[in-house]
Amino acid sequence: MKQPENQSKKYSTLFTDIDEGRVKVPQFQRDFVWTKAQTAKLIDSIIKGFPMGTFILWKTKERLRHIRNVGNIDLPEPDVGDAVFYVLDGQQRITSLYAVRKGVRITRDNAEVDYRDISIDLDIEHNQEDEIVFAEPDPEHTTISVYTLLNASFKELAADYADHLDAVSDYKTRLEGYDFSTVVIDSYPIDIACEIFTRINTGGKDLTLFEIMVAKTYDQERNFDLAERYAELISDDSTSRNLQTAGYDGIPPVTVLQCVASNISLEIKRKNILKLDKQEFIDQWEPVTDALFKAVDYLRSHLGISVSRILPYNAILVPLTWFFGQKGNRGVSSRENAMLIQYVYFAALTHRFNSAAETKVSVDIKRMTDILNDVEPDYKGELPKFTVEDLIRENFSVGNATSKMIICLLSEHSPKSLKTNGKVILDNSWLKVSTSKNYHHFFPKAFLKNQTEFEPWEANSLMNIVLVDDYLNKREIGAKAPSAYIAKFAEDNSDIAETLKSHLIGDPEVSGIVGDDFNTFRTQRAEWILAEINSRLYPFKVKYEET
Repeated sequence: MKQPENQSKKYSTLFTDIDEGRVKVPQFQRDFVWTKAQTAKLIDSIIKGFPMGTFILWKTKERLRHIRNVGNIDLPEPDVGDAVFYVLDGQQRITSLYAVRKGVRITRDNAEVDYRDISIDLDIEHNQEDEIVFAEPDPEHTTISVYTLLNASFKELAADYADHLDAVSDYKTRLEGYDFSTVVIDSYPIDIACEIFTRINTGGKDLTLFEIMVAKTYDQERNFDLAERYAELISDDSTSRNLQTAGYDGIPPVTVLQCVASNISLEIKRKNILKLDKQEFIDQWEPVTDALFKAVDYLRSHLGISVSRILPYNAILVPLTWFFGQKGNRGVSSRENAMLIQYVYFAALTHRFNSAAETKVSVDIKRMTDILNDVEPDYKGELPKFTVEDLIRENFSVGNATSKMIICLLSEHSPKSLKTNGKVILDNSWLKVSTSKNYHHFFPKAFLKNQTEFEPWEANSLMNIVLVDDYLNKREIGAKAPSAYIAKFAEDNSDIAETLKSHLIGDPEVSGIVGDDFNTFRTQRAEWILAEINSRLYPFKVKYEET
């Protein structure tokens, strides 16, 4: 990288560069928020010769998503191959100065802001320290608009301001002759330029990887805007297929970036994503997002992960998307299905992506290659081995991958409403906290609180959680004993035994419900759930033992 270059630019030179499209404001800059009063103060400082900070410009031939106009001024695109100077620091100042020079009118908060109103008071002696530039002209004083001062000919100024011509001439010279300090960083990589922006900007805004990639991958000719494409992917406002309709609108943009990156280079670290070729990224967007939908469909239909809120890790989508991208339109075989399910349970129950997720995803993509080649992936002895006691002692938490995986297991069995035997529908908006409407403690906390032999934490055992969709269930249950409320529901639900099976709960007579025996209940349920887990973690071992 070249060393930063210090340059001085006159007012006219700096804004000619903007007029001709050589200086651009990148889209990741915050909105133009300065008031006219702040702009007037800036003009006043320039006239007085005060320093007003340095503009930091990034010179590059990369084309970023940028602001294409200022107010009502359309700015041209530079010629292909020409360098562009992106403003990394000084956007508010440079936009303010340009707005004054052009006499911009903008609409802010439903009101028009006219920069032609910013005026110099000619009745105030210009050698005094008092402010002479104001956001609005004083009707009782002789004033000149800064816009007029910078754009009118000397002949026009002499005719209109004959009595103040010396002051007008002096102010015009001071403004047009002011040396603006600029620092140009030439041909720096985009990630370094954005790091500079993050460090120097005073608004405290850290650029995300997604914001950088939005800037980098913008392509007007190909009509590709990553921000818009992601919004279409997520929102049900889109006319095309979207993740919100599929229940996966909680998937963050970085996961989608990782899916695209894995399809190009198998590496998903930040530095690798930033090095992706723009055209290759755009080429891969459609096939990768198509594969992403296939991965989502698979999780919903084969693992009970009907909404993104219960997906143990977003990172699981990356190797699965890669797999379905390679698989194309060929169906998944029963053997591949068993290996994919095994992988998801492995990733969740080992808490695989709690750390070093980017490195581990690359390893897991190699496991996807094995599956495609009909080879059982090697987990190097890492497959977890749970006991009944482990499951009983597992605390329920909505942010815990083990809890989420068990919830997915329950969801896979299509749990029925205890009251009506209708299908429970999970909803992302209900699954944010452990007290949400979809989660219910089968032995109510309030009931167990009165059972002196149990510690408070035991009520929150994962084995005590069932999925419901009817808030009345909670209201009707309250602190009642399971024997009481299940008997009550059985009066209306003649299939209560089958309903309980859909929650992986045995017959009320033997599962501890009739006698309100919490120990028997959670032990029998843990045995059932453990068998379900092992059949997925060790599908081929179970198969061999059966044969």
